[in-house]
Amino acid sequence: MNMHSPISGTNSQRIARLEHLSRQMRRGILDRAFAAGVGHIGSALSVADILAVLWGIVMRDAGTTNPQRDRFVLCKGHAALGLYAAMHHTGRMDKKTFESYCMEDTHLGVHPEPTLEGVDVGTGSLGQGLSVACGLAYGLRLDRLPGRVFALLSDAECNEGQVWEAAQFAAHHKLNNLTALVDANGTQALGRTEEILDLSPMAKRWEAFGWHALEADGHDHASLLEAVEAPRDGRPRMIIAKTVIGKGVSYMEDRVAWHYKSMSPDEFALGKAEVDSDMQEAAA
Repeated sequence: MNMHSPISGTNSQRIARLEHLSRQMRRGILDRAFAAGVGHIGSALSVADILAVLWGIVMRDAGTTNPQRDRFVLCKGHAALGLYAAMHHTGRMDKKTFESYCMEDTHLGVHPEPTLEGVDVGTGSLGQGLSVACGLAYGLRLDRLPGRVFALLSDAECNEGQVWEAAQFAAHHKLNNLTALVDANGTQALGRTEEILDLSPMAKRWEAFGWHALEADGHDHASLLEAVEAPRDGRPRMIIAKTVIGKGVSYMEDRVAWHYKSMSPDEFALGKAEVDSDMQEAAA
């Protein structure tokens, strides 16, 4: 199915298609992570629903070379497998390319590279992505182009000072063509985010920096759509998306270890069975 055009239909139809897309993505994430023997699975699963909404409905001409297209910056570059799954399952990446993830001579690495069409920015150094997103949004304004910019950060990434420098820049220039989302799963490589450097209440912090801050359930497509599609008020928008690391695979959910860990054959079989069961129940 090719979905370069946004998913259409009634709101309930759109939500149902997004739920199906998210399940396909989760299965693809598990398959490719196991085949490559690579970790960062928990982060990719954490953002699957957010990416499904953005790439399935919200973004216009994403993944093309149209100069008027919307741009996407995956600030938390270690979740690139989730991005590749979104691109593949919305018809923007063929099966052969998707299956080359972390294989020899591939363009699909653990972090996204701009050699891949649809990836405007190579990311992985946490804290820098929002600055680039601000530059893209400001450039689109200067060129009087209608494209919008969407940036996806991690909550731990907000520990970086450069994020808040970018936040000030965006507010000062009233970049209302910029929407950022925080994947607020409460974990990072070394433990719980609140224990390492607590930034709560996150929404109030962004409001204090001049952004329009909203909160959403990061695994509820209707909640995410409501936040993304809410009327603009002239300010850059921040959506704090409450998520769970490893979402959809019970033994990974809310477990810090799955920030890095790769799956054993038994763990892969169990995770695959759970995701397949969810897909079968939804189709029944």
